[in-house]
Amino acid sequence: MSEKTTDVLVVGSGIAGLAAALSAAREGADVTVATKAKRPEGASSWWAQGGIAIARDDPEQFKADIVEASSDTADPEAVDVLVEHANEAVRDVLLETLDVDFDEADGDAEFDFGREAAHSENRILHVDASTGKHVHVPFLNYLDEQDNVEIRDDTAALELVRHEGRVYGAVLESEGEFEPYYAGATILATGGIGDLYPRSTNPDGATGDGIAMAALAGADVTDMEYIQFHPTVCVDSEVRSTSKRSGGTAERDSPFLVSEAVRGEGAVLQNGDGERFMPDYHEDAELAPRDVVARAVKTERDETGEVVLDVSPLDFEGEFPDLAAKCEDHGVDWEDGIPVAPAEHFLCGGIEVDDRGQSSLDRLYAVGECARTGVHGANRLASTSLLEGLVWGLRAGEDAAGTPVETIEAPDLLQRDPELPEQFAREKFHRLRRVMDEYIGLEREPEDLTRAMAVLRRLKGEVDAYTRTRTSRSLYELRSAAVTSLLIARQAAENDESVGCHHLVEPDQETAEPHADD
Repeated sequence: MSEKTTDVLVVGSGIAGLAAALSAAREGADVTVATKAKRPEGASSWWAQGGIAIARDDPEQFKADIVEASSDTADPEAVDVLVEHANEAVRDVLLETLDVDFDEADGDAEFDFGREAAHSENRILHVDASTGKHVHVPFLNYLDEQDNVEIRDDTAALELVRHEGRVYGAVLESEGEFEPYYAGATILATGGIGDLYPRSTNPDGATGDGIAMAALAGADVTDMEYIQFHPTVCVDSEVRSTSKRSGGTAERDSPFLVSEAVRGEGAVLQNGDGERFMPDYHEDAELAPRDVVARAVKTERDETGEVVLDVSPLDFEGEFPDLAAKCEDHGVDWEDGIPVAPAEHFLCGGIEVDDRGQSSLDRLYAVGECARTGVHGANRLASTSLLEGLVWGLRAGEDAAGTPVETIEAPDLLQRDPELPEQFAREKFHRLRRVMDEYIGLEREPEDLTRAMAVLRRLKGEVDAYTRTRTSRSLYELRSAAVTSLLIARQAAENDESVGCHHLVEPDQETAEPHADD
């Protein structure tokens, strides 16, 4: 294998990775961004709908909302970092550097701040219901023009180069060729875990790569049981997605998300009997925390057959033209209500990091969804994911710059046995997703978590046996998925307290009952 060097290696190209690259480049570092994505849509940030929350002129209330949404489990110091840097980070990067054209109020130079679930006031900057792509594309274009930033697309990180608690870079794969890439500092920004579930709002390829690589290298990984399910995903749009990144023909549902901003503007949830039900579950009704709404939607679907989002109280087509067009594209008549169900959306845990994104391993950072900053605790407040990625990305990139590059012997990834048949990864992913869906979904039974661990341990053992003699992106993604799934199952089994996204039920317990003060 050949080898290359860079001052800072960023793995991933969502807003967190791009913010880290920008910040490191501003410090004069040579930066390489390695991303599996072949196009912007391959990064989770591109899919973000609602927007990006800021503190505006009331940071204390913003902090209170974040902590309350987390069921009082968010790390107060991490929340302070997020909120106190929110306005400046957005102004610096999104407004002044990228000139993002956020929606403005009619006849007013003021921004059209939106409101979503568990926010006590309007504070969310947005561009229709497609904010992610309006931030992500200009960000990529801007970095593409910087002389000291190289963006390598269709490039996957397979394994970290590490020795005795220090990380020296990663082994990268592109077009079937792999090579060590040495760096003064390595920043993981690999996104979420959507490929672990049959129904997710994440793009294909979200296999938990960064979390798995960090865990295998010995980094601390925490709060993996806190997986947020978005309550309003259009179920009539469930097309089968064939992900080459997940083993060639591994299929999963790829529904589209109906932004919480729609409920923020007045849309209501109705069950199969035509009844609005959320006021029976929480005093904030449709704007209750996501975990509460998601469980309520599941319960009502189970009991009445369906749940629809009634958008008649608002000018849906006028206020959300992108979503209206998406409904039309998928044959959904939104005037009759949009049929919705929960889907995996966001991992609140991940690689444990400090306020600069530094992990427990020397020279390894993590930002964005693969990182556990402590901001979200057991449940994430809507429209804080882009903000967290931006704030921690900027801080990590600045901190990582200036670290000298050192080289050591890279791990010996072997390719001495014939390639595995295409159906191998497909069948393994199918088994993994079935286990995650049945045993580690919205609600978990302690005995089921034990069963899940047993199945996932066997699956990981099978995959490990093959990675000893074969090297391919699909195989290493399968390994990442197996490692990450096992971490989720193990930490869920170890936590006997129902809180936020981790909701335990006994076998004879009703799945969810109305509760006015959940």
